[in-house]
Amino acid sequence: MQNLNYQRQAIAGMNGVELIVALYDGMVRFLNSAIAATEAGNAHERRIAIKRVLDILIHLQSRLRMEVGGPAKTLAEFYAAIFALCLEGSRLSSPERFRKAIECILNVREAWQQVAQDPEVRKQFAKPAPTPAAVSAHTSLEATESLASRWTA
Repeated sequence: MQNLNYQRQAIAGMNGVELIVALYDGMVRFLNSAIAATEAGNAHERRIAIKRVLDILIHLQSRLRMEVGGPAKTLAEFYAAIFALCLEGSRLSSPERFRKAIECILNVREAWQQVAQDPEVRKQFAKPAPTPAAVSAHTSLEATESLASRWTA
């Protein structure tokens, strides 16, 4: 219980970009669980882990603001590709597909992490102001915070 409260406090202190990074971390964690379950021959645990990854992807996809244009469209295509890799990996019981998904997620996560460290982004989140284009591709910070809190296991 104390660990859950700590995690909620940590999430509450994050800005929108940091929350997106946390969701990417969750996807990687669940994909690693899927790899372990696949290698152990545990189809049930593999499916549970992949469902969690797909839930995160669906959430991220649903929060994209397509009117923003380029960044949202690019992210939508990325999420669709990762979704396909996960489904294919689960169907084929393929740790290699899961590893490829992790590799792709980590590449994009690194870009989000760099954005999160940008002083201009931090300044944008310090006061009420419009978000930068890459960040505004996602909406509903409160919904992201709520969702992120469920994926801290």
